[in-house]
Amino acid sequence: MRSGSLSPTARQTALEAMAAAPELDVVVIGGGVVGAGAALDAVTRGLSTGLVEMRDWASGTSSRSSKLIHGGLRYLEMLDFALVREALRERGLLIQRIAPHLVRPVKFLYPLQHRGWERFYAGAGVALYDAMASTGAHRGLPRHRHLTRRAALREAPALKKDSLVGALQYFDAQVDDARHTMFLVRTAAAYGAHVASRARVVGFLREGERITGVKVKDLEHDEVYEVRARQVINATGVWTDETQALVGERGQFKVRASKGIHLVVPRDRIQSRTGLILRTSKSVLFVIPWGRHWVIGTTDTDWKLDKSHPAASSTDIDYLLNEVNKVLITPLTRADVEGVYAGLRPLLSGESEVTSKLSREHTVVSPLPGLVVVAGGKYTTYRVMAKDAVDTAVHGLGVSVPKSCTERIPLLGAEGFTALWNQRRTLAADTGLHVARVEHLLRRYGSLVDEVLDVIRADPTLREPIDGADDYLRAEIAYAASHEGARHLEDVMTRRTRIYIESFDRGVQASRECAELMGAVLGWAPEQIEREVEHYRLRVEAERASQEQPDDATADATRLGAPEVVPLAGA
Repeated sequence: MRSGSLSPTARQTALEAMAAAPELDVVVIGGGVVGAGAALDAVTRGLSTGLVEMRDWASGTSSRSSKLIHGGLRYLEMLDFALVREALRERGLLIQRIAPHLVRPVKFLYPLQHRGWERFYAGAGVALYDAMASTGAHRGLPRHRHLTRRAALREAPALKKDSLVGALQYFDAQVDDARHTMFLVRTAAAYGAHVASRARVVGFLREGERITGVKVKDLEHDEVYEVRARQVINATGVWTDETQALVGERGQFKVRASKGIHLVVPRDRIQSRTGLILRTSKSVLFVIPWGRHWVIGTTDTDWKLDKSHPAASSTDIDYLLNEVNKVLITPLTRADVEGVYAGLRPLLSGESEVTSKLSREHTVVSPLPGLVVVAGGKYTTYRVMAKDAVDTAVHGLGVSVPKSCTERIPLLGAEGFTALWNQRRTLAADTGLHVARVEHLLRRYGSLVDEVLDVIRADPTLREPIDGADDYLRAEIAYAASHEGARHLEDVMTRRTRIYIESFDRGVQASRECAELMGAVLGWAPEQIEREVEHYRLRVEAERASQEQPDDATADATRLGAPEVVPLAGA
């Protein structure tokens, strides 16, 4: 097994290896959670595998979710028991085996507003939720409990007394989605997959009706490679229809984009020891603990505009604030909002005209020989989606291939994490870092923490926090560029870290220091550092301006005012 380092040279090596190979078994299009999961599934079955992503890993939907690993309580109400059971099983696997360093329990309070019947109704639903989670060997979370109003207010003093008559408290789990997806990519690379970001599929290779590979454009150096493969898996989420159009064939289904936005506010704005789940007239609203912050979301509205950068409008933001303020003693205002992000859910169209009612089930089809398309689903069930896609590809290969083993494959950083967590005080004493810093590093890198500490040992100045983003050490920025495949400043600010949504200035103050740290690793000239900083500043300005617009159309037009890609100096 290789190191899985996404080093500055690894991307170019991967592109050249894919192009030089006479024929890969599988090439996967799309570096979101499903595509990354499919690459890991394929390579761990012994298949020669490539993975390409047109932007950064997880730069679409997979970095903009509610960051929950959950069964989906609301799907019980829709009687979608199979989906909930499947998702709860995956939750258990992630917490206990696959990614214990990245996925952790989080408790939620569900306020009850009606006496008698609601406690029975909601309580029965949560009891069923717990029971479905405990049917396998991967439970891993405490059971729910019933609370009186007084007990609920002790847990969440921020709630208005008249907003509840009692409550239920239950457990789910959360994850940093972008880091989890990146770890999937790294783990696939460690097992031998060729992985390349900033590599866009611009066409398909074919022999008659059979798809035999893809044409891939290196967006950093403006070169086109031909990658031949026996099976191509299209895992491009909300871009599925656009990718299928390159084949010149009409797809067997349509993927509909639903926009969900989230707000990030400081932890001290809501006095609570627990997350909240609230009913709204349209769906449910989560208030999710996130380090020194809360994540509040989400909306659920049809989106037909730019898919690369879905924009949150002023109306979206006001909707979330109005809904959460219905239960808070001290209402939140726009001034309390540190960060805003918007993502698109890939929903299979046809089930309903209302996006919140669309199925979160996934579909896998093979519309042409040599091509597999996977779409729909939800983040928590990515591994099942990936398995089903590779199963279909294996059927197309027509040879005997081992079954999926990813339910038994820990991601990089998982092995040894529990022991290191238990030893965190010793590790703090050995490194001279505060134990809180060590805990932060362990939750982000797991047992790969030694690689980050090696960066600090090589340059002790990197042990200092980032000016303007002091939750993160300078070493983490350097490591993102040297080991985690970060190619541009935006990759670090929005996905390898969450500086963009965790600071009121959206990371502008920290951006130059981060660019200089990245530049030292990637060999940027001063001109490239300036470009990166300016590009990031323009992105922040455009997104701030879009969030002042009254509707989707004007917000989208405003967001598109920022440039899309920073070219490399001299490229």
